[in-house]
Amino acid sequence: MSDRPAGRLHVLSGPSGVGKGSLVAVVRRRHPDVWLSVSATTRAPRPGEVDGVHYHFVDQAEFDRLAATGALLEHASYAGASYGTPRGPVLERLADGVPALLEIELQGARQVKRAMPEAHLVFLTPPSWEELVRRLTGRGTEDPERVQRRLALAREELAAEGFFDTTIVNDDLEAAADRLVASMGIT
Repeated sequence: MSDRPAGRLHVLSGPSGVGKGSLVAVVRRRHPDVWLSVSATTRAPRPGEVDGVHYHFVDQAEFDRLAATGALLEHASYAGASYGTPRGPVLERLADGVPALLEIELQGARQVKRAMPEAHLVFLTPPSWEELVRRLTGRGTEDPERVQRRLALAREELAAEGFFDTTIVNDDLEAAADRLVASMGIT
C-alpha cells in the first residue's frame, strides 16, 4: 500500500442509451488519470468491442463462479445478460489514490452504495424521453424486442434518480463531461 491518500469511487449510472459510454470516453480523453473499471458480462460483444477493453466477456458459468466467490463488487442481470464489477482492481486503484469510475446499471449502483457508502453516485439522464427512445432505436445493434425491454427498464430507472448524489443531464456531451468532472472534484 502506498502513502498516497485513498481515492474516491465514483459510480455513473442511468438508463440504457443515455450516453454513459460516450460520456466516459470524453472524460477519459481529457483526464487519462481517471481509472475506468472494466465490467464482466455474459452478453455477446457488439461490433468493435474488444475483450478486456470494453468488457470481460465470460460465459454464465464463469460469471456465476465470480459472483459466488465474492470476486465481484456488484453484479446484476440487465436486459437478459449478467454484468458485474471485478472487486480487486477497484480496491487496488482506490488504495493507490487513483480516481476510480464505474459505469454500471442501477441495480449495481445500489449494491455499491451498500458495500461502500462513501461512493459518489452520479445519475445520467437524457434531455427528454423522446431523445432516449431515438438513441436506443437508432443504435441498430439490437432486435426490436430487446429495445422494447430496454425502454421498459429505462422508465423504471428514470424513477430512481433521487437515489443518486448528483444528476447530470446529457443534453450536450462536452458540457455533461464538464459537469461529471466537476462532480468528481477533478481539476
